[in-house]
Amino acid sequence: MTNWEVSFLRPIFLGILAALFFAVTFVVNRAMDLAGGSWIWSASLRYIFMVPFLIIIVLARKNLSPLLLVMKEKPKEWLLWSFVGFGLFYAPLCFAAAYSPGWLIAGTWQITIISGSLLAPLFWVTTGSKRVRGKIPLKGLLMSFIILLGIILMQIEHAQSIPASTVLLGILPVLIASFAYPLGNRKMMEICNGRLDAYQRVLGMTLASLPFWLLLSVYGLVTVGVPSIHQSVQSLIVAISSGVIATILFFMATDLVRGNMQKLAAVEATQSIEVLFALAGEIIILSLPIPTPLSWIGMVIVIIGMIVHSYVSRIKKEPVSNTVNA
Repeated sequence: MTNWEVSFLRPIFLGILAALFFAVTFVVNRAMDLAGGSWIWSASLRYIFMVPFLIIIVLARKNLSPLLLVMKEKPKEWLLWSFVGFGLFYAPLCFAAAYSPGWLIAGTWQITIISGSLLAPLFWVTTGSKRVRGKIPLKGLLMSFIILLGIILMQIEHAQSIPASTVLLGILPVLIASFAYPLGNRKMMEICNGRLDAYQRVLGMTLASLPFWLLLSVYGLVTVGVPSIHQSVQSLIVAISSGVIATILFFMATDLVRGNMQKLAAVEATQSIEVLFALAGEIIILSLPIPTPLSWIGMVIVIIGMIVHSYVSRIKKEPVSNTVNA
């Protein structure tokens, strides 16, 4: 195996590992909703609980001062894109959990595979001495649609019994989140320009998004009251698993392929595995019925689509610089 192949497989592995920890979000958020917890606290507590863990990690690595210096350079941009990447990503997902089961949210969330690819023209990449606008990776996008087809097959029998109101309130917020997460992540990669590691960037975005989460918490206190101890503990689990571990793993993976839209799309495609992990979690924890044969066929298509997507993304016609400019 060549060094180039090893360097490509590493971000893919990190992406799959991140998907495992991200899947905790869908299962636990649904469990909290079934227990009567409010989506407001499910969303805000996760990021509030993330702060001390991330500060400890960054301090241990002696990287807090460089992070604060970078954040001071463009504070407005940090506030904006952290709100987009974290606020408009997670609050809609938690809201959707109040209207849809975890498997449906996890399945719909995979639209981010396509959303991420469609965002390419919003960014500039540097090839040699030329700056060119990013292009939608058509081959990778085709593979993304294959993955999406598998997800649809997995959920089609369940979706037939869902009322229109649930479709609107459970799916539309997830669609918003599917664009917000990769957009905020990529914009922050532009701003950081390789100067911060994944731990610093996650902490920076969490701190910059805190004003939104604190405002949401105040709204929660006024409308639904304080969260229960049970919901607080579950939110802490989500904060550590999805908020800290999964986010850092995913940001590490995207940092490794920064500037190459094909590879970036492949890394984002690894998140399709979330639906498999979420389904397994709901079967074990929430006693979800075992999937039908049609759903298992969908799972196989998802896995095949991911493998083919990664293969297509490895075909490089021209090297692309790791520098991405707005």
